[in-house]
Amino acid sequence: MGAILENLTRTIIAGVVLAVLLLAMFMGYGGELDVTFGKYLWRWTHVLSGVMWIGILWYFNFVQIPNMGKIPDEQKPAIGKVIAPAALFWFRWGAMLTIITGLGLAAANGYIVDALSLGLASDEPDAGHRMIGIGMWLGAIMWFNVWFIIWPNQKRALGIVDADADSKAKSARTAMLFSRTNTLLSIPMLFAMVAAQNLYSIS
Repeated sequence: MGAILENLTRTIIAGVVLAVLLLAMFMGYGGELDVTFGKYLWRWTHVLSGVMWIGILWYFNFVQIPNMGKIPDEQKPAIGKVIAPAALFWFRWGAMLTIITGLGLAAANGYIVDALSLGLASDEPDAGHRMIGIGMWLGAIMWFNVWFIIWPNQKRALGIVDADADSKAKSARTAMLFSRTNTLLSIPMLFAMVAAQNLYSIS
């Protein structure tokens, strides 16, 4: 077991193997690899990537940023040069995959136009579609912040691209403020997503 858990790649492969075993169990109980199962795969991938994205967002805001002041100056380069760039890689690509799979899920279930228009494109608006649409728009704003504000500013702040000291400090503050904005938006976004599934029971 140690050989699996000591290596991240093997750990992920083991997790996928367990998921495949669950799929075999599903098939054994009469499940079919049909359209419904395809929609389920969209949702599973959406949730998986969303956990990666929001998990790292919350790591930055609940752990890294509040504790940076407690780290001795000589140790801070380990965060800025190693930990933060690696976390930002998974952070931004988690955001991208979450958006792609979310749109795919909405399209597969036939409510993408109704959701994105917040029901305004429908003669009979559906409250669940409006609620998931609010969640989708909040998620889209958060995705935009990640790719077009947080990441470019973090590249300057961390020295991934050349910038003078003043620009680095300004960029670090901008990245932090928009990261905090995304943390703020993540709470109503998740509320809307879960409400659409549980209070309105959309598929």
